[in-house]
Amino acid sequence: MFEETIQPGASWSHVLKRGTALRITDLEGGANVGALFYNFECPTERYNMPDTLKAQHIARLTKDFVLYSDMGRILCSITEDSVGWHDPLGGCSTAGRDSFVVELEKWGLGPRDLVANVNFFSRIDVAGDGAMSYHEGNSKAGSAVELRAEMNVLTILNTCSHPLAQHESKRVHLAVRKVAAPAEDDACRLSRPENGRGFILTERYYA
Repeated sequence: MFEETIQPGASWSHVLKRGTALRITDLEGGANVGALFYNFECPTERYNMPDTLKAQHIARLTKDFVLYSDMGRILCSITEDSVGWHDPLGGCSTAGRDSFVVELEKWGLGPRDLVANVNFFSRIDVAGDGAMSYHEGNSKAGSAVELRAEMNVLTILNTCSHPLAQHESKRVHLAVRKVAAPAEDDACRLSRPENGRGFILTERYYA
């Protein structure tokens, strides 16, 4: 449907329609894409990091996992991923926060609407004492992740560096395309029992 390149340290927002998918490609390696997600029709419903992790018994995001809202519905599914590890825990830098706020204000939202974000392409390692460190080399040039929208999702992105990284921010490529609705045997639907219930709640919302 369209594609564009997001420069280092830049922000981007778009309403990703139900039945479309967003593919994000790390052009140079070492990119970080901070991301926030909201139900476009009712932005008080938004991505919920704790529910996403505990419902799927995970501490990272990759293919066949989903992003839950705070209403138990599924905002997006991760249908393709050549990286294998995306960080849902590390938060954002000051520059990343400011970038999020700039984009939120374009949609009538603001700082009070900030929630925990996803960091695509980044990985953090946690030591036995709880200390977190950035994992260098997690994403290579050409690595990509694809998100299928299960709702009409206000998607806020920025390419600011991960708060624990020591290198400059990198550019990424975005492409949006139409996709088929998830079938009964969809891998994201079946990857966890909770996900099946999440899809049912989402489908009832549009019934």
